[in-house]
Amino acid sequence: MSIPIAIIDAFTAIPFRGNPAAVCLLDESRDEQWMQEVAAEMNLSETAFLERRLDGSYGLRWFTPTVEVDLCGHATMASAHYLWENGHLTQESTAEFRTRSGLLTAVQTESGIRLNFPAEPAAPVKAPEELIQGLGLIPRYVGLNRMDYLVEVDSVQTVQSLKPDFAMLARVDARGIIVTSKGTGKPGDYDFVSRCFYPASGCDEDPVTGSAHCALAPYWQRRLRQDKFMAYQASARGGELELELLNDRVLLTGQAVTVLNGQLNG
Repeated sequence: MSIPIAIIDAFTAIPFRGNPAAVCLLDESRDEQWMQEVAAEMNLSETAFLERRLDGSYGLRWFTPTVEVDLCGHATMASAHYLWENGHLTQESTAEFRTRSGLLTAVQTESGIRLNFPAEPAAPVKAPEELIQGLGLIPRYVGLNRMDYLVEVDSVQTVQSLKPDFAMLARVDARGIIVTSKGTGKPGDYDFVSRCFYPASGCDEDPVTGSAHCALAPYWQRRLRQDKFMAYQASARGGELELELLNDRVLLTGQAVTVLNGQLNG
């Protein structure tokens, strides 16, 4: 039985940049073990599984190579791109996804694909020793939401030069760790930058993490007193995000490009 599957780079318009996700469109339900095995086989930070519903929306689940996750931005963007590109939705249609984080939507705009996601603010907490040792620094701020730790450091240079101890970070009791700093303030620069580490979830460093920006946007709204941001995730592949905070929702805008189409046998 052949099932269509694609690899799509999200938060970029250039192949082999941004964050790659596999998107698998199912014509019938498959069990969780099978989906986890496919995600392990693809060995990307996330594999998305889509299943069309009677109301025209799609069930959407996300798996890393080792676990299912509650929220994923880049694989949602890749899923919407896949549905429009392959004619499953008209170009003017809103993509609606039923997920473990509720209803998520995506629309096409002049700037790219715009996701509507829940804000996930982090509350201040004491930093666990494993986090401090794993990052090798004393943070300016540490917060925690239902998924991740959010850590502010002193500069863009600190974010870029981090060499984490992933074995130590894997012991932190959370999905992952988001490290961020304010931008340089130079004209045309980004409002803030970040890197995201998920060794406990099977991905040492995620290239571009939409769900992390659901925590970053409300954090930097308080710090910078603004609602719109240009952000950059400073991984090796790199990715740019346009963000807007609207009450308890975060709008994330970026682009996506398909790099591979194929058939999954199994």
